[in-house]
This record gives sequence, structure tokens and C-alpha cells, in this order.
Amino acid sequence: MNDVMTAGVPPLPDSPVARRALALVRETESTATANHSVRSALFARLRADHQGAKPGHDYDPELLFLACVLHDIGLTRAGDRHQRFEVDGADTAAEFLTAQGLPTADVDAVWEAIALHTTPGIAERRGTLCALVHQGTGMDFGWDTDCVDDATGAAIHAAYPRLSMATTLTDEITGQARNRPEKAPPFSLASELLRERSVPPHRTRMETMADAARWGN
Repeated sequence: MNDVMTAGVPPLPDSPVARRALALVRETESTATANHSVRSALFARLRADHQGAKPGHDYDPELLFLACVLHDIGLTRAGDRHQRFEVDGADTAAEFLTAQGLPTADVDAVWEAIALHTTPGIAERRGTLCALVHQGTGMDFGWDTDCVDDATGAAIHAAYPRLSMATTLTDEITGQARNRPEKAPPFSLASELLRERSVPPHRTRMETMADAARWGN
């Protein structure tokens, strides 16, 4: 297998549920977060191809898209409840997908992938779908992107601009946590971001790492 993917952006799924999920994200998330969600789906597909994972055999490409595109739905007004944003997002996504008629097993698989997407060391152990969602979101921060060539990366970012994504996500996560402290339990991502934002220079490690990574903020 080649170390670098050939240029070309994977097409987005075009099923009714995929279109509705994308529309939901576009309507309820900030543009920066919505673009991040779509890029994560594209990078996850490229990672799957690079690893030799076969769609329809090793993973369901529609479920991968749904889990990636909905993975930050917990940062929307409807998803802002009383748990850490990953779990609120998983619950919100599950409710949406159940209403769309997806089988319970598929809904549960997406729930798990979203709930674990910020949990390295566990997501990779919970099957191909969880691993790919975790990897795809990380790739959008510029981590482990050697399998994506420059032309493909440029095409993805031309279609879905970054718009200071890491800062937008940090603002959204910490904003929720300030209003609802129960959303930032000790040692969670939200708790750490909130702590880092509270002390000078008020810039989180997530933002500085994105600044220095391949795609930038």
C-alpha cells in the first residue's frame, strides 16, 4: 500500500439520512464546527482506505459518515444538556438517528463512536468504527496525516475552510462548561480546556498544537 493517498476527495454519502444529518449540522452548528465535522468524515475515509479497511466489510461507510458529521452535535443548543459534551452529543445523535428509523444496533454503534471520540487508548479498542472516528477527528487537527497528500488536503480545505476551528471548538466547549459546571467533570477535555483558558496566556494546548500542526488552526 502506498504511504500517501492519491489526490481526490471521497464523495459524501447521498442517502436520505446522510443528507438530513448534514443539513442538521449545517443548521445548528457554527460554520467552523460544521466544516470540521465534514472534514473529519473525509479524513476518516482516507484513513480507512490507507489502512486497507474495506467499506461494507470492515466498516459501514454511512455509519462512519454519520458518526463523524454528528460527533460535535453536543455543542449545539439542542445538544447542550447536563453531561460532558461528548455524551450529550452521542445522546442527541442517537435520538436523531432513531427518529430517522435506523436500527438500534446502528444507533448504538454511532453513539459509542461519538461518546469516545476524545478518548485515546479506548476508542481504538472498540472496533473499526470507533477507531476511524477518533482518527478522523484527530487528523483534522493535523495529527497523523502522512497518508494524505498535499493536493487532497488542499481540495478538502478549499471545500470546507478551517475558520479557526480549534479556537471555535474551545470557545464552544468552555462556554458550555462555564454555564453548566457538571459538563466539565474532573480530567475531562472540557475541564482541561476550562483550566487552561482561565490562566494567562488564556490559550489552550489544543489551540497551540493546532497552530503548529500541518493544517493550522
